[in-house]
Amino acid sequence: MISFKGSQYPKSVILYALFFYVRYSVSYRDLQEILQERGVDVDHTTLNRWVVKYSTLIAAQAQKRKQATTSSWRMDETYIKVKGRWVYQYRAIDKQGNTLDFMLSEQRDADAATAFFKRTIETNGLPEKVVIDKSGANFAGLRNMNMLFWLCGIYYFIDILQVKYLNNIIEQDHRFIKRITNPMRGFKPFASASATLDGIETAHMIRKGQFAMGGKSPFEQFAALAG
Repeated sequence: MISFKGSQYPKSVILYALFFYVRYSVSYRDLQEILQERGVDVDHTTLNRWVVKYSTLIAAQAQKRKQATTSSWRMDETYIKVKGRWVYQYRAIDKQGNTLDFMLSEQRDADAATAFFKRTIETNGLPEKVVIDKSGANFAGLRNMNMLFWLCGIYYFIDILQVKYLNNIIEQDHRFIKRITNPMRGFKPFASASATLDGIETAHMIRKGQFAMGGKSPFEQFAALAG
């Protein structure tokens, strides 16, 4: 359960503001105005602090509570602008389109890809195969994982497929993330960008029905993840 103690605002207000920001294309000043129209006076800088403080915590709960995924993965990265330069949102989904994991990285290389695959395997288990594009860095990341298994005495090898048309599903999946982030016109601190993307990805998981919470609205599911 995530603690919301120490704030002068009720938990319900904080969660409503968080969900509205990461689910819809609004600025902090727009959200400040929306809340004021509902009788809640909160500064846009406070809204930013809420997103940075709580989004990653809720995303961690989402990883623990999402329904089982398949062992056939699709992996790719998309561009996000931070401090006027492009960084990379690594993303993986299964063949059904369910989100596996995500990670913002300042680099797009073999080390970043390896770190992402380690993280995704830790939260989802071993895949039978991973479909990627023609990226040499992503191929090297998966090759590194196979080598790590061998060095650890684990005789298991991930099947690596570099077939672009099979990866169309994740390229389409990027669109929801870009639709939310594009109106934000870039981020300033890297940590703020990473936390905001955690929240956006969690809202996308809810939209895809990845949680066994039948009958609950999207906002109710988001609030339930917070405990």
